Amino acid sequence: MNTKQRKELVNLTNEIAKAVAKSGIQEGLMLVSAMHITAGVFVNDEEGGLKKDIMAMLERLAPVGDYEHHKTGEDNGDAHLKRMLVNHQVTLPITKGQLDLGPWEQVFYAEFDGQRKKRVILKALGD
Repeated sequence: MNTKQRKELVNLTNEIAKAVAKSGIQEGLMLVSAMHITAGVFVNDEEGGLKKDIMAMLERLAPVGDYEHHKTGEDNGDAHLKRMLVNHQVTLPITKGQLDLGPWEQVFYAEFDGQRKKRVILKALGD
């Protein structure tokens, strides 16, 4: 992952569905994990207004500001806290060889300190 913006939501659903198909697993789980301490993964609706609301809520709960963490020379204390609020990974069902999400569910990578190389790991488990 390398986002264009410092804070960005990226829909990963199609890429994850392709990985499920490639895995050959018929019944199981797909673990999706953001492998960085200032990014997360969550499931919700792909709707522009909702995504703005999510980012606004996270900003209210963990605003850009002066944090103890900044005494280390970093400037991303808010990004660490936002990651805790959305969590770092999700586990998704695989049914009949396909990613099995609800009608409006989409999987998002949430970046809170981007514009640099990071990664997401996918682990397919099952039969």
